[in-house]
Amino acid sequence: MSEPSRSEPAYPPGEGPTTSVSVSVHEGTISAVRARVGKRGVSPYIEAAIQRQIERDSLAELIAANEELHGALAPEEIEAAEREMFGSAQPGTEHAA
Repeated sequence: MSEPSRSEPAYPPGEGPTTSVSVSVHEGTISAVRARVGKRGVSPYIEAAIQRQIERDSLAELIAANEELHGALAPEEIEAAEREMFGSAQPGTEHAA
């Protein structure tokens, strides 16, 4: 069985054995993480953040590929989809009396 190339991960995000890596993070960022999760919760917190970023990157790639094939959605199409998903009242468009 051949080993996967660097561009093909052996496991999908969130699966497989853990491995230690060294990364540089701003002190303020790490302090904020530790304040939320404690010292022992840093790795799971960062793991979840990385997985969310991978999902966002994949979604952005999917949208770009779709737009390349079909063109960008018109504002009217986006508004119609939002109405279908969320109803006629759009988040952030309510006005206080």
